[in-house]
Amino acid sequence: MAEQQHWVVVGSKENYDISKDLGFTVQGVKTRQRKKAHQMKPGDKMVYYLTGLMVVAGIATIKSEVYEDDSFIWPCSSAKPDPYPWRFKIEPDVIPKNETDFVSVRPIAPQLQYLKKWPEKNWTLGFQGNVHQWPKQDYELVRKLLKNRA
Repeated sequence: MAEQQHWVVVGSKENYDISKDLGFTVQGVKTRQRKKAHQMKPGDKMVYYLTGLMVVAGIATIKSEVYEDDSFIWPCSSAKPDPYPWRFKIEPDVIPKNETDFVSVRPIAPQLQYLKKWPEKNWTLGFQGNVHQWPKQDYELVRKLLKNRA
């Protein structure tokens, strides 16, 4: 079996709330993320990062291979609507009950290996785009912080 991978899905609070309302049973990624979506496998972990709030809001486990579905579930704030067609069946792993338990990334950004690709003051560049693969140690840090609050 392939080693578990860790993915950050970057999105709005609005889209997160839709996934939450669906019971974290399905998640889609943007059209242009096809290549990464096909690298994501059952058992991999999906970390939710919310733009604007700059927080980690939860972790889900991917339960299916990727499949394509063009029905609109998540609204898109850009001028060109995107159906987030690359979908996965998921299940919640660590989901805080309250928004106050989300983990702010700003104080831990210097500890995240993935963000060392950018100058420290520009750490938010690490969250441009919809999907990012993260090192295991970064995943374990945010998982531990989320679990301590959950």
